[in-house]
Amino acid sequence: MPGKLTIGTAPDSWGVWFPSDPEQVSADVFLREVVEAGYEAIELGPYGYLPKDPQELGETLEKHGLSVLAGTVFSHLHRPSSWDAVWKQVTDVAALTKAVGGEHIVVIPDVWRDHKTGANLESRDLTDEQWTALTEGHDELGRRILEEYGLHVQFHSHADSHVGYQPDIERFLESTNPEYVNLCLDTGHVAYYGGDSVELITKYPERIGYVHLKQVNPTVVAEVLDKDLSFPEAVRMGSMIEPPLGVPDMPPVLDALAALGRPIKGIIEHDLYPTTPEVPLPIAKRTRTYLQSCSSADIDLGDRS
Repeated sequence: MPGKLTIGTAPDSWGVWFPSDPEQVSADVFLREVVEAGYEAIELGPYGYLPKDPQELGETLEKHGLSVLAGTVFSHLHRPSSWDAVWKQVTDVAALTKAVGGEHIVVIPDVWRDHKTGANLESRDLTDEQWTALTEGHDELGRRILEEYGLHVQFHSHADSHVGYQPDIERFLESTNPEYVNLCLDTGHVAYYGGDSVELITKYPERIGYVHLKQVNPTVVAEVLDKDLSFPEAVRMGSMIEPPLGVPDMPPVLDALAALGRPIKGIIEHDLYPTTPEVPLPIAKRTRTYLQSCSSADIDLGDRS
């Protein structure tokens, strides 16, 4: 029997990358427009963008009729003496996520080059010792988050990180413990480097713990990779695009997820930083309508009209 897909949205789709930034819409606008677009579930986004106080956040979510699927933290566990900084994020984000009913922590690896200048901050490639630190560190992170907060770690491969290309993703999965860490399958970041999300789903069905549904513009991405441009520059150039205008083709991905035969949760996402305030809402509405039409899978996008 096909599994049910519960799909929400996230601050990222409204151009929100930071807790506070003059180029971003306010949290009030984001929440209001999420409801207007028809969604009933969200991710928390950058810690501090939405209220940090659990009671205040809970009341805010209840006011808008929204639930939370996941929180997000960033990691750099391949680096020496990195644990304390990563865990400090966890104590904030995981506690808040648990308090408002979320089930997952999405862990995004830090990038190897400067977001603003594009300059290399470290080598693009990890040594074997660094790979071991990366994988063992995430196993430990997942174990502690599960034991202390009851939340499931979903590792998010990312452009400009050390786990971006499909062979990197597969190496990470084969080197980590499925009891403690699985994959947040971001279809856009996989496609960014020419990977195949359907192949990952079918090859590692038990490791797909959460999803970010996203498309990329292959023409823009080809230029970005040819010129070796940074991910933020790629986003400003329009590398991320609303479905069905990009890749991967969404119906086969949705069908492959449904074929797992178990419930899967995640978001539809569109990296838009920076953007103007009038852009996100129409995209969110069109994308929700598109998702409803493109698969025979059981997709729960919320019941708002």
